[in-house]
Amino acid sequence: MLRKLGALWCGEVPLYNAFWDWAVIGGLAVNIVTTLIFLALVMNDQRAAALVVGYGLAVPYNILVGVGVWRAADRYRGDDPRLLHFARTVSVIGLTVLSLT
Repeated sequence: MLRKLGALWCGEVPLYNAFWDWAVIGGLAVNIVTTLIFLALVMNDQRAAALVVGYGLAVPYNILVGVGVWRAADRYRGDDPRLLHFARTVSVIGLTVLSLT
């Protein structure tokens, strides 16, 4: 798993996989799970633990994936260059929104 995360960070993952697998599917999964745990901890009056889970896990993942998608877009050699701009824009906006909520 660490090898895959390292490849993502370096942009060595194909843009399609970096965007769909890591940013869209993985981003939603990580952020939904951490949000649910965050809410459960807040309801049990464990605010410090909630902040660690809610932001200490999700935000680093979002940063890692955002950088990975951006770097994968640098290596994209497909037919439609609009795809790399789309992937970058959607990833940055989406992962930022998920990090702030």
